[in-house]
Amino acid sequence: QVQLVESGGGLVQAGGSLRLSCAASGRTFSSDGMGWFRQAPGKEREFVAGISYSGANIYYHDSVKGRFTISRDNAKNTVYLQLNSLKPEDKVVYYCAAKLETRLVLVDLRFYDAWGQGTQVTVSS
Repeated sequence: QVQLVESGGGLVQAGGSLRLSCAASGRTFSSDGMGWFRQAPGKEREFVAGISYSGANIYYHDSVKGRFTISRDNAKNTVYLQLNSLKPEDKVVYYCAAKLETRLVLVDLRFYDAWGQGTQVTVSS
């Protein structure tokens, strides 16, 4: 099994930036596809960005293209999400997720095997 721990959330002004981190432990991280999702109160969890095991393939939700960047460092067992040009609607809880042993970038949260506890991002207008 893999354990995921997010960090880096916090309060930022609209237009500002944050970098979220997700540290993985418990297995070989470099074999897993990783994703970032977010969830606002009362709404379903939605896909934000995904990255393949090697980092060669990346996919973003249209709403964050050009503003967010996903990356990973397999030597550090960590996946990152750089959030730029933050908007008030980006004020949600962000979760990282792992799909074990895959070369794919997965959008559907139902396919992921493990989840972190989430990190809150608050954007002030």
